[in-house]
Amino acid sequence: MIIYGTALLAVCHLLGIFIGDLLGQALGVKTNVGGVGIAMLLLILACLYMHRTGKLPKLTELGVEYWGAMYIPVVVAMAAQQDMVSALRGGPVALLAAVAAVAVCAVVIALINRMEGPAPETPSEPVVLANPLLADAE
Repeated sequence: MIIYGTALLAVCHLLGIFIGDLLGQALGVKTNVGGVGIAMLLLILACLYMHRTGKLPKLTELGVEYWGAMYIPVVVAMAAQQDMVSALRGGPVALLAAVAAVAVCAVVIALINRMEGPAPETPSEPVVLANPLLADAE
């Protein structure tokens, strides 16, 4: 069942890359525009839909979570590298836009954190969570 989560991630990735390429062509640029972001949105929407309809077994969900955890940091690092190279070649306007985007994100995150109430007290003893992979072994 974990392999189905991997397959779902792969299908969403391929669709996202395809849609990103189409979007790039529609905008008149010869590059993928937002393909990875589109893939992540498709994965989230597919998981939500399958979870609501009861078609997402726990093991498949674990497969999606595992590869999602592996996939996102790698893709973000690759995208950040490409954006940085483009920004350095694009001149001061691109660098200014990047710095402004980071500043706006930092301000929004700070505002969201301040709007939240104080964190609830956590128990001092560690909580043992059930492992769904070991449920059949008992």
